[in-house]
Amino acid sequence: MKSKYSSSWVLCTILCLSTLSHSLSDPRISEAGLYCGKNRAPLKANYIPSFIKEMETLSQQVTDHNWGSHFINISAIPIFGLAQCFHDLSHTDCLLCYAASRTKLPRCLPSVSARIYLDGCFLRYDNYNFYSESTDPSRDTVNCTSQVELQMSVGRLVDSVTALAVAKARGFAVGDVKGVYALAQCWNTVGSEGCRECLRKAAKEVKTCLPKREGRALNAGCYLRYSTHKFYNEEDAARSFRRRGVIIAEVLAAAAVLMLALSASYAAFTRLSKIKRENKNLGPISSSISKSRLNYKYETLEKATDYFNSSRKIGQGGAGSVFKGILPSGKVVAVKRLIFNNRQWVDEFFNEVNLISGIEHKNLVKLLGCSIEGPESLLVYEYLPKKSLDQFIFEKNRAQILNWKKRFNIILGTAEGLAYLHEGTKIRIIHRDIKSSNILLDENLTPKIADFGLARCFGADKSHLSTGIAGTL
Repeated sequence: MKSKYSSSWVLCTILCLSTLSHSLSDPRISEAGLYCGKNRAPLKANYIPSFIKEMETLSQQVTDHNWGSHFINISAIPIFGLAQCFHDLSHTDCLLCYAASRTKLPRCLPSVSARIYLDGCFLRYDNYNFYSESTDPSRDTVNCTSQVELQMSVGRLVDSVTALAVAKARGFAVGDVKGVYALAQCWNTVGSEGCRECLRKAAKEVKTCLPKREGRALNAGCYLRYSTHKFYNEEDAARSFRRRGVIIAEVLAAAAVLMLALSASYAAFTRLSKIKRENKNLGPISSSISKSRLNYKYETLEKATDYFNSSRKIGQGGAGSVFKGILPSGKVVAVKRLIFNNRQWVDEFFNEVNLISGIEHKNLVKLLGCSIEGPESLLVYEYLPKKSLDQFIFEKNRAQILNWKKRFNIILGTAEGLAYLHEGTKIRIIHRDIKSSNILLDENLTPKIADFGLARCFGADKSHLSTGIAGTL
């Protein structure tokens, strides 16, 4: 009887969590507005490298804090940047939203100013200090969608949400009334008075959308949206004025206390459920890889990298981080950690495993194995002690090591590796992201091409041309 009672609580908790998972797993990357400045950087300004460095710095700040602001002035034109996720996004969804905004914003280059509003985050760069700017009459706008009859109580909802956001230290609030939902968010740099001024204007503007079913106010210092469908996360609704969210949180808290008292059978049950979910996410590749000699246990790789200790980190790419690992046998390996375990990254993982595991060439990095057991996908490569070519080319102290003979050998080896990918395998492989950081060097400075995450397969009768954008800016 006790076991049956505990199981019912487990089932109740799982069902409650599943109702929340939909709202907590949407990075909201729909584009609400993209605005490019009219002034352009001259060709001699060396602007693009500065832009890239600024985006990388903001990326690290978003990774650490879910927002960031930074100033850089290494070219003729200064760059001020601001990136911020809305407070109801989870950390993973925030990273995904920022990545999407960073991918779209370069459409404006070489403009020296641009801003993009996604439904989950905001990204802007400009050639002046705009951080305290709450409104911008020339660019602030409102975005309304198709019309539907709404009660005028929406106006009161907008007013209440904006007032609540101003009252809160972090300038964020959500709410709903009679099937209409609203979200207000100020940027962290505008301050409380700037937040009040921006949201007052935003509320006035967004009401002009009525009786349309959705409206967004896109201002310099804030974002305001209402919609007839619930678009924000339930987690933050519980932190606002929705009583139903509070009740759900209390139920989950009570269930969590009871779960601590469950027997070992429950632990086995959750472990089995987790494996099933992972297998469902990874599709048909799961069973084939798990039985393969390429498969490593997640716990083994976790311990090998000292639990992904930052001191073991040897590289960072668009797909994830790379760590130095020491296996129980003493073998040194490189473990690539694919942080984002959604469909896109699973496909990339599957692509890398299938392509590289069957390829052996002296100028290609050898894939030793992979793991699909844990919360993220892992790839295991041979470890190359000299790391990447860019660390030799762009570091003055190490650049002298590469005399012309060694440079020629690196050029020749890279070309041989590419030729093998293009002509030496059963299927033609187009890497599409060849750059110095993807050319690794062994102890003899022999080059090896790495990172096939953006590779494409082509049959012998297919062209190499592609209309898709890939690679590194």
